[in-house]
Amino acid sequence: MFFASDNSGPAHGAILDALAQANQGFAMPYGSDKIMDEVRAQVRDLFEAPEAAVYLVATGTAANSLALASYCQPYETVFCSAVAHIHEDECNAPEFYSGGAKLTLVGQEDKMTTDALRASIAKEETRGVHGPQRGAVSITQVTERGSVYSLDELKALTAVAKEFDLPVHLDGARFANAVVSLGCTPAEMTWKAGVDVVSFGGTKNGCIGVEAVVLFDPKKAWEFELRRKRGAHLFSKHRYLSAQMQAYLSDELWLKSAKQANANCERLSSGLRAIESVSFVHEPQANMIFCAFPRATHQRLHDAGALYYVWSGSLEGDDPTETLEARLVCDWSISHADIDQFLDLVRG
Repeated sequence: MFFASDNSGPAHGAILDALAQANQGFAMPYGSDKIMDEVRAQVRDLFEAPEAAVYLVATGTAANSLALASYCQPYETVFCSAVAHIHEDECNAPEFYSGGAKLTLVGQEDKMTTDALRASIAKEETRGVHGPQRGAVSITQVTERGSVYSLDELKALTAVAKEFDLPVHLDGARFANAVVSLGCTPAEMTWKAGVDVVSFGGTKNGCIGVEAVVLFDPKKAWEFELRRKRGAHLFSKHRYLSAQMQAYLSDELWLKSAKQANANCERLSSGLRAIESVSFVHEPQANMIFCAFPRATHQRLHDAGALYYVWSGSLEGDDPTETLEARLVCDWSISHADIDQFLDLVRG
């Protein structure tokens, strides 16, 4: 009963098989391997973007930080939500890799609104040389609270950014889960919606460790290459990144894994809705649930070996009825038996 994170799930067998196959013989280093040529074509085809520049890194933090650094000067600021991963969980890496660009938080929720974004952008560049200049807008899809921006919401936010001639970055660590939720294509959720660069995640969805950065403006390619090398994220034995991404994109594994993860979340959330003591903090729209139930239930789950994050409050306390918030994340590999056992424990 492991619902702590989709980072914690196993790698898909197809990924492991691809690595074993790639491990035969010799291959050119630093992204010059033949597999990467195929990956580049696969990604361009997936995103319907034949001119896109495609690069691989091993972590989501590197993908986000290097992408933003390529679109943001040190004296500029990145506009993002108050709970964006780049703000809460990347240890100032975007600031570090950009050489000092700051983050400006938009609103208080996981999803930015057009009014809040426009107001935040308008407040900058009002102090001349003394204040930060307007930089990129970064949107997280799926958000850190399990919400998904609709295509109309994405287009509205990017339209605001374009009013100020600002580039838009999409943090797609759970990109595939959002595509499944919306029933759209990768192109519709990125460049067709006004996105300039996307971090296309694989690690949370069945890979060992690989993320693709897709720059829809190839003019940014050389700068990204230099920043990736300077930032120590250019792999020497790059074929092991390439092999993962090739397998991930073959036979729609990326889509199938996300469909399974989202379906697992739907099974879990449907069961939780039928339990009177459970309330939802956010409406689950992909593979992540934020819900609340009594401390006694949390304690019973943990005693039985369930692993997940208690998001607010403490397991230790005198009042067994006090409500504590939980974050539950489903990955592609969680079994129905684990989900049903968890639900049985919640019911008591």
